[in-house]
Amino acid sequence: MSAGCIQLGGEQFAPHCYPAMILSPFLVAAVVVFASAVTGCPVLCTCRSQVVDCSGLRLFSVPPDLPLDTQNLSLAHNRITTIPPGYLTCYTELRVLDLRNNSLVELPVGLFLTSKRLSHLDLSYNNLTHVVADMFQEAYNLVHIDLSHNPWLRKVHPQAFRGLVQLRDLDLSYGGLSFLSLEALEGLTGLVTLQIGGNPWVCGCTMEPLLRWLRNRIQRCMSDTQLAECREPPEVEGAPLFSLTEESFKACHLTLTLDDYLFIAFVGFVVSIASVATNFLLGITANCCHRWSKANEDEEI
Repeated sequence: MSAGCIQLGGEQFAPHCYPAMILSPFLVAAVVVFASAVTGCPVLCTCRSQVVDCSGLRLFSVPPDLPLDTQNLSLAHNRITTIPPGYLTCYTELRVLDLRNNSLVELPVGLFLTSKRLSHLDLSYNNLTHVVADMFQEAYNLVHIDLSHNPWLRKVHPQAFRGLVQLRDLDLSYGGLSFLSLEALEGLTGLVTLQIGGNPWVCGCTMEPLLRWLRNRIQRCMSDTQLAECREPPEVEGAPLFSLTEESFKACHLTLTLDDYLFIAFVGFVVSIASVATNFLLGITANCCHRWSKANEDEEI
């Protein structure tokens, strides 16, 4: 039997003879495809030592294929508007994701479900409008999240950062936030730095729980207190957030006693009697004027 053929049943049959010269190109192609999946670099991007840099390329969409062992991915300074659902599913080694200075309005649900090693996430300078519940679900090793300079960011869900006990740095500065639920922060036991300045805070009664929590954490948590100012109500417009004291929220805790209710009831009764008396006097006055006018008419006749 000639070299490069496979003999079946001890005999050489021409229909069942497979030249090794034919098999080898398919094996080589398979190896090349597998290798490219692991080490291939997206067009225009630069890849080196598990770092993929696709920043500043004016991309309108994310590159479709990345090396599977990518640990640091930069898509900063592009024009990306959306991220496909499941985009990060295959990149389980990802540690750093830089998406700053794009045009993102929202992130797909479950984007970080396989990002268990992700530690640094930069979403600053985008157009995000809200942070939904469990947005960072399963990314429980996150240490740094930057959501600053999202001017349309008006809502952070109370459970947006649930489970992120490793989070040390959170930047929510220069957005459109007027209110932030205490529930969104109180579970962040490892928080060291919190940036909230540059937002149009409404310093009403709903702000008191957050301020009280921040004051208790101020020794352990650095905050940009000088930049955080009240936008409303008018009487405290421009006042630093931390200049507000418990006295500022005194009106929020006013309670009425039984004497207060009795006094209000008495005042209401007096006002009612006065209203009835006033209407009675006005009725008599109107009746007298009518009779006097009629009497004058009769005399003239």
